[in-house]
Amino acid sequence: MSTEQDKGRAGIDIDEVKRLIEALERDLDKVGEGSSGVETLRSEVDQLRAALRSATPAHREVHSGLENVRNVLHRAGDELLDDAVKVGEYVTWIGRMLGL
Repeated sequence: MSTEQDKGRAGIDIDEVKRLIEALERDLDKVGEGSSGVETLRSEVDQLRAALRSATPAHREVHSGLENVRNVLHRAGDELLDDAVKVGEYVTWIGRMLGL
């Protein structure tokens, strides 16, 4: 029996995830070095980008990577510059991709 969560996981739009990662990377380039939250977010974005480099990205790995990025955004939101990284927009974008 399929659950809504399974449908969301199976229905991840890889091209949309790639656009999200590109946007996050552009915004992270505007943020200074040193903050542990920002560095953690950069690391999670790098891991997700690596997962997307595969000819056929594993949806489970992409789903997990999106969840990790979303969690870091929640935790590091106060550290990120409001005009550099639009945390709320990214969390909403990721939530839609995950079917949340």
